[in-house]
Amino acid sequence: MHLSERLDDPLTRFAQLNHLRYTVDELLSTMRAYGVERGLLLSPPLESGCLPNEDVLKLCAKCNGKLSPVITVEPTANEVNEAIRLTNENKNQVKAFKIRLGYVKATAEDPVFDRIYDYAESVKLPVLFHTGDTAFHDGELASSHPLTLDRLANKRPDLKIVLCHFGNPWFDDVAEMIYKHPNVYTDTSGLITGEIGYADKYAKLLARKISEAIYYAGGADKIMFGTDYPVTRHSDALNLVKKLDIEQRDRDKILSGNAKRVFTL
Repeated sequence: MHLSERLDDPLTRFAQLNHLRYTVDELLSTMRAYGVERGLLLSPPLESGCLPNEDVLKLCAKCNGKLSPVITVEPTANEVNEAIRLTNENKNQVKAFKIRLGYVKATAEDPVFDRIYDYAESVKLPVLFHTGDTAFHDGELASSHPLTLDRLANKRPDLKIVLCHFGNPWFDDVAEMIYKHPNVYTDTSGLITGEIGYADKYAKLLARKISEAIYYAGGADKIMFGTDYPVTRHSDALNLVKKLDIEQRDRDKILSGNAKRVFTL
């Protein structure tokens, strides 16, 4: 989930599409209403970079343990060093790192990230990668395709890799990645926005594609629930999981068990 409480946050556009206020109080009340026990909070993009990680830590501190911070890592040596410093200072709180493939001028194998991967492996923190469609037209799909993580997963089998947004629209490629690599996972966040056009038919299409990916992977052990709030409403994200043609035990893994295991929640 994202949050900033800033007027220059571009995700406000998605909040308006979803009729959301996009505030701390709304997010916490929505989590209570839908029985969401815990969540991960990530920096939203801003006009220049993204919300400072210190602000994410402060927002999480307001939430009585309901939200845990994810530290966003931008592709510079200074940003990598700062991410490690913040994580060391907040070891009991930080649950993962995030790299914004498609939004930054770097690939997953850029050497600038080597130190963050080494650190993540040493403290057993997952690294989330944006994969698939970008929220803005100037994103670079060539660097956000899920298969660009294949070589990294081969080189670093001890690194927990999470392909955010199921690599949408490359669901089949993500299915292969989570099947092939023991250390690769994915989530269902940010797949639905608003109610325009063929929203209902699109949700059914998503449910079919995700269900087929689960069949291909032989189960749902590598898939986690997510919203990408305010991009997707909690109600829509939960309804998508309900639509999956899978056994209830796999649905429970997606909604809770897998995230607790991967992020030690």
